[in-house]
Amino acid sequence: MIYWELIWSFFQVGLLGFGGGYAAMPLIQHQVVELHPWMTMTEFSDLLTISQMTPGPIAINAATFVGTRVAGIPGALAATIGCVLPSCVVVLALAVLYARYRRLALIQGVLSGLRPAVVALIAASGLSIVYLTFFGTEVLPALASLLSRTDILAVLLFAVALFLLRKFRLNPIWVMLGTGAAGLILYPAAEWINGLVAGRIS
Repeated sequence: MIYWELIWSFFQVGLLGFGGGYAAMPLIQHQVVELHPWMTMTEFSDLLTISQMTPGPIAINAATFVGTRVAGIPGALAATIGCVLPSCVVVLALAVLYARYRRLALIQGVLSGLRPAVVALIAASGLSIVYLTFFGTEVLPALASLLSRTDILAVLLFAVALFLLRKFRLNPIWVMLGTGAAGLILYPAAEWINGLVAGRIS
């Protein structure tokens, strides 16, 4: 039954998504793109954008979005419950244990070991999205086709957004709104220019 599949899929995400929403993205990608063909990789990239733009934790937003896409509002409830349930149980248990045993070397060792893995999860998810955004493919294309496949506007918007976020520490919401507005203007303009150039060449 689709509702149980959604609950179980996002239960695994909620249970194993150490490090927060971005670290859970590879797990969600595995569930909704690879294991269950609920979305294509391009749709998954759009899902990340929508989940980031909306209020709340990105993993829960993603679960709600996927559930709605697959089985409507009941599916959204099922996926969201599946994603939240393990966190509630595990965090309550860990909060008690951490408060009591946080100074133990064993606990500190486990936390220190998890941090690099969390960084690796975030990096893996980020690279997949970078390749898809810049080159239209899930993996880095061959050098021969690298330039021909590169979305120059996407690279430009990425560079501007990164500069604004790192240099001026702007609110990410304003950066996302600004790049969205820029895309609304620049992409149609680029298509119009390409069409104009193609018409002159032909």
